[in-house]
Formats: sequence, structure tokens, C-alpha cells
Amino acid sequence: MGDEFEGVDVENSGDLAGIPDAFQRLWTPHRLVYIQDGQQPHKDNCPFCLAPAMDDERALIVARGTYAYALLNLFPYNSGHLLICPYRHIATYDQATPEEVAEIGEFTQIAMRVITEVSHCDGFNIGMNQGQIAGAGIAEHLHQHIVPRWALDANFFPIIAKTKALPRLLGEVREEIASVWPGVVQPDER
Repeated sequence: MGDEFEGVDVENSGDLAGIPDAFQRLWTPHRLVYIQDGQQPHKDNCPFCLAPAMDDERALIVARGTYAYALLNLFPYNSGHLLICPYRHIATYDQATPEEVAEIGEFTQIAMRVITEVSHCDGFNIGMNQGQIAGAGIAEHLHQHIVPRWALDANFFPIIAKTKALPRLLGEVREEIASVWPGVVQPDER
């Protein structure tokens, strides 16, 4: 055992979960149901395949590209939580074409700039949960999360209080982000 257990009677401590270390633990057993029995839609009902056929406002789409598009997360962690999705129904990043990878990357960079401009966020969580076991809510359709963060945001509020503090309506956030996204044709320009 390493230095982290120095001075601790490990053999007589019983359960190691109680041994103090540099980490705090937030136990979330209620998530086990989601992890084990996540709500995975049938391929014919994939929201990321259905969204591009819908009106941008209704689907919460912010911008469309050739290979990918950006939309607001219907169940956001924070205001401005975007998803970048390829149009093709693929499950993992290694299945994406070089063109899809490039556009997903480009849209991620644009999203960061736009969200910073409109919301003055202090940072981002960016990532892809690949596969149901990794926590992907929609495991069969690749999507990248872009979650804006602020120095004083409520990081664990949803876990502790089962509440999300979203100060703005999704439609308002979509409209604001889309209005700043470069190359998006605004309704009055059509």
C-alpha cells in the first residue's frame, strides 16, 4: 500500500471507504437505476435523427452544418448546454468520418466562443459518453456535450437537491445562441 494509508490500521479498519484521503465522496445510489436501466430509445425514435427534420425552434437546433449540427440539450446541466451531433446515426467517435470529426470539432470551438460571448461563462465541461455503460443517455447516436460553467454555479445542486437552477427558458437560450452563431441565417434575412 502507498503513503496514503500511512498511520492507518488498514487490517482493523473494516471498510476502506471510511479512510480519510484527499477526496470527498458524493454517494449517489439513486443513479444506479439510470446506469443499469437507462432509457434508450429504439433506433426509429432516435431524437438526434428526428431533430434535423424538424423546425429549428421546435428541435432547439442552433446551427446546421454539412455533416453535423448543434442543438440545446433538452435536459441541460446548465443554461446553454449544447450538443453537437453528426447527422448520421453512429454510436461511437471511431465510426465518424474525417469530415464529421472535423465539423464536430469546428462546431465545438464555435460553440465555446458563442456561449462565452452570450453568457460570459468561466469555463466548460466538454465530453462524449460513449456507450450505455459510460452513461450515454442516447448511446446509439454520437453526441458531444458542451456545458458552460461559471465560478459560482451550483455544480452539485442537481445531485443534492434533485433540482436544476436554469434561469432562462430553452427557447430564449436557443434564440440568443443562434443569433450570434456565425453563418446562421436569421428569420428576418430569409
